[in-house]
Amino acid sequence: MRLFSAKYQVFFMACFLLVAVSGCSNKKPEVATGDPDALGPAESLETAVGENDNILEGRTSGPMRPVYFDFDSARIQGDQVARIETNGDFLKNSDGVKIRIEGNCDSRGTREYNLALGERRALSAKKYLVNLGVDPSRLFTVSFGKEKLLLFGHDELSWAQNRRDDFVIIK
Repeated sequence: MRLFSAKYQVFFMACFLLVAVSGCSNKKPEVATGDPDALGPAESLETAVGENDNILEGRTSGPMRPVYFDFDSARIQGDQVARIETNGDFLKNSDGVKIRIEGNCDSRGTREYNLALGERRALSAKKYLVNLGVDPSRLFTVSFGKEKLLLFGHDELSWAQNRRDDFVIIK
């Protein structure tokens, strides 16, 4: 003699599985918030990796410096102004030097989105340099999006290092 019919057995089993699965974890999923205060892209990053003029950052050709960006932004922040002005001074004093401004992103986001964001970052730097008096015919832009990461970690330091424009001498 059965206590419950097959329908009720399936129903109770489904309820049991639902309760068991939903009670497995109290941990909330990690969501990338892009909190810019977690690690500022320049000053905090430089403190973390060390400031040394003999070591080139990113793929930038010396004596120029890469420019770092906040999460999901192409705006050159106040703490990056000195870097891009240094690059502008170098270019204004180096006739004939042409550079490629390479826009880069961290590993989050889709390929298409990051290519567009990298392009906006490169164009933002180009516009800034032109406003400083650099001849635009000496500036070329390319976006690598998240295709050429420097650091492959899934932490704020890695992401901050990858959100940058590199300035590469091509001639």
